[in-house]
Amino acid sequence: MKLSEIKTILPTLDNVAFQTPDGSFVPEHFHVTEVGSVLKHFIDCGGTIRKETVVNFQLWNADDYEHRLKPGKLLNIIRLSEEKLGIEDHEIEVEYQSGTIGKYDLDFNGSHFVLIPKTTACLASDACGIQPGKTTIQLTQLSPGEGNSCEPGGNCC
Repeated sequence: MKLSEIKTILPTLDNVAFQTPDGSFVPEHFHVTEVGSVLKHFIDCGGTIRKETVVNFQLWNADDYEHRLKPGKLLNIIRLSEEKLGIEDHEIEVEYQSGTIGKYDLDFNGSHFVLIPKTTACLASDACGIQPGKTTIQLTQLSPGEGNSCEPGGNCC
């Protein structure tokens, strides 16, 4: 989800809620302790230099159980970060601590925000010699007909 998307969604909500990948919710008394722009400047294993920028939200649970972040307040925090830090419209990455600090992509399911686990990947698989995955199909998925069958001596097998 890009920053522009959350800015469109927030005014339509009564409350801000984040669901974790296991289906539970970030406690209602969470704080957004940081909104920032993070630039990752790196070289991949194939030697290509890359830059990746995300808007980072850090969620934190405190002991102030009466705290509730309202959509308008989060929108004001976002606007302030755009004004003071020059944050642009990039994808949002959410940091949230469970066992350790996890990084998540962000989605919206129509009623609340959903933290989507991020995964690692090789960005230069062609340079590493990693073969792309093969497509697996069941033979029963093939429909009989012209061009879809193989006969002995037909050079199709």
